[in-house]
Amino acid sequence: MNARVPLSSADTDALLSHVSDSWTQRIVPELKSYIEIPAKSPSFDADWAANGHLERVLQRAADWVRAQKVEGLTLEIVRLKNAHGQDRTPVMFFELPASAGKDGTPAPTSGQSVLMYGHLDKQPEFNGWRSDLGPWTPKIDDGKLYGRGGADDGYAVYASIAAVQALKAQGVAHPRIVGLIETCEESGSHDLLPYVDALRPRLGDVGLVICLDSGAGNYDQLWLTTSLRGMASGVLKVQVLTEGIHSGDASGLVPSSFRIMRQVLDRLEDSATGRLLPDIFHCEVPAERVEQARATAAILGEEVYKRFPWAHHDCGGSSVFALPTTTDPVEALLNRTWRPTLSVTGADGFPELKNAGNVLRPYTAFKLSLRLPPLVDAPTAVQQLKALLEDNAPYQAKVTFETEGGATGWNAPAITPWFDQALRDASQAAYGAGYGTIGQGGTIPLMNMLSQGFPTAQMMVCGVLGPKSNAHGPNEFLHLDYARRLTAAVAQVIARMP
Repeated sequence: MNARVPLSSADTDALLSHVSDSWTQRIVPELKSYIEIPAKSPSFDADWAANGHLERVLQRAADWVRAQKVEGLTLEIVRLKNAHGQDRTPVMFFELPASAGKDGTPAPTSGQSVLMYGHLDKQPEFNGWRSDLGPWTPKIDDGKLYGRGGADDGYAVYASIAAVQALKAQGVAHPRIVGLIETCEESGSHDLLPYVDALRPRLGDVGLVICLDSGAGNYDQLWLTTSLRGMASGVLKVQVLTEGIHSGDASGLVPSSFRIMRQVLDRLEDSATGRLLPDIFHCEVPAERVEQARATAAILGEEVYKRFPWAHHDCGGSSVFALPTTTDPVEALLNRTWRPTLSVTGADGFPELKNAGNVLRPYTAFKLSLRLPPLVDAPTAVQQLKALLEDNAPYQAKVTFETEGGATGWNAPAITPWFDQALRDASQAAYGAGYGTIGQGGTIPLMNMLSQGFPTAQMMVCGVLGPKSNAHGPNEFLHLDYARRLTAAVAQVIARMP
């Protein structure tokens, strides 16, 4: 397929201007309202259906899209039930037919569709927000919109429609466009595959996927995500007693559940280095990804690790900061994208410090998040992890690992010439710099599903989660200038699809 003619500089300037107006006048006010709604993902709100927050943000977004009156666009909320007759989290589906340009440029003749993806469910509040900020209290400060979910990933549906509106306003030819906005991504997208299967005939032959749920290495250029890690998660519990016992009476005789927990985790991780020990959790890094990591390291340098909010303490009048696992930018990039890592994201069995008496606790439970390299099969890893942790428990303690499932990672397909040139031109027009490539350490389950379902599609996986944007943590923000430029870049890439 041959690439379409790029937009002129006048067209790209007008496109960015239109997008900027959309963000200022229509998107930012709506995102503020979105942030105010605690639409937590089902994993963090068991009563999501009764509470109605997910339904509320989905309906608001649908109403907003309809109010834009994009010529030819149709939209519906799709609802399915699971095998037990229970409601699945709903999705928004929209579609727009291909269109010729006002200058006589014909619509793309391939018949392929562009699929635009986003999600509206959110991570929980977390703690540690600045005193003048809050997860459900939107605030703009220094060009950043603070609040839970704005950057991850509430802006996506609004940016997608703004990109389409900008093309329509300039009379630019574009291919058929479909959109899929889910409400279960932060819970692993466990409801999404049935919707993809149900909608597959309407998705059409997808030639380009645009996923606006990823990150950026900086705020100076367009960043294309080339890989995503997978994940295996669950709760590891070690129990030695049926109730707490006076530590003076029992310690030394009754083994500590915490010490046993340490022993069990030592099977999985080298605590001195953080390296995962079993080979099953590792894969060989493709040579192309290593070369891309070197190129990205040359752009970002020390910012690869300096961008995190490191703890520090004063010593002799100078600040001493906590250190990363490596100060080599290339190794740092590979560590967070192609190597498995273990995180403990929650704990149970511990009283609050103010209520912690001299009691030997009956059990210790940790919630584990194991990030897997993109090419490691998650279901196999989950099985291996459960066996590794549960078998041959020290002191015959009761050790259980209750899995919360897993998601296989993703490695992007080879970039075709038209897509590469479109990215170059779009980044230059929107940011004044060429595009960069970067792997991401997070997981977007949909990408692996789509790569399997549409193996020839190009994948524009990008997003606004740049340095210090802190999705999932406190003080999450959306960098507004970067977001509007990304929206314009997306529009330009769509216009270039053959």
